[in-house]
Amino acid sequence: MRAKSHSLWAVPIAVIAFVGGWSLLHQPAAVREYSPTQAVAAQSAPAKLTDFKVVKAYPHDRNAFTQGLFWHDGAMYESTGREGLSFARRVDLQSGKVLRQAQLPPEVFGEGLVLAGERLIQITWQSGRAFVFDAKTFKLLGEWKYQGEGWGLTSDGKEIIMSDGSAQLTFRDPKTFAEKRRVNVTFNGKPLKMLNELEWIDGQVWANVWQTDYIVRINPQTGEVEEYLDCSGLLDADSRAGKEDVLNGSAYDAQTNRIFLTGKLWPKLFEIKLQN
Repeated sequence: MRAKSHSLWAVPIAVIAFVGGWSLLHQPAAVREYSPTQAVAAQSAPAKLTDFKVVKAYPHDRNAFTQGLFWHDGAMYESTGREGLSFARRVDLQSGKVLRQAQLPPEVFGEGLVLAGERLIQITWQSGRAFVFDAKTFKLLGEWKYQGEGWGLTSDGKEIIMSDGSAQLTFRDPKTFAEKRRVNVTFNGKPLKMLNELEWIDGQVWANVWQTDYIVRINPQTGEVEEYLDCSGLLDADSRAGKEDVLNGSAYDAQTNRIFLTGKLWPKLFEIKLQN
């Protein structure tokens, strides 16, 4: 997610290991202290690996440092990060062409994006600023303040759900952005931090785990990771240029049941279909 704190990310990419007969998610060293590395006997239903297949690949802007992604009204909506390069965009799926966009002030680092009624809300990493745009015109309507870092955003249709890099999801009022409650996220009984870009799909919160190739599927009531996807190999190694072009970005077209995945600085966006 971040271009500045290189020391934090000088760690190996997560791998799958098998402990006690269960397939468990291992995270980078920065995450491992708080993340599951072995089965918990009291856990009655360990998280299950979800299989999927790639249906189709679409072009994606190689310069887009993807921070937020969702599908709405026949197009992809995407937010990008980095100071001076932070945008909220409406993008044509077939061509990858930017149809409309708004740029954030050059001093802020854009993060997650969500639709709330007729408005787009885009948060920032460390500035504590949420920008509100008209969803059709991308005209700036206002700005909200919040405490802490901003990472990912999604909505269940009633509340905005936000990640901040911790092992918590924050539920916010879509009209005021005021915090209403928090849910602790756990993987096989252990807190799971580094939750990044979010998407609401069929009653679950999907969350990218920063600096890994994993997406976890979270029960929004309990915070438990019920299922997860291993997306390693989704983008071939020759198309990846460095440590920061990682998996980050999921979108869902509820009308056609299509799921889309991409990453930061990826040249492709993939449509996938779940297999179980």
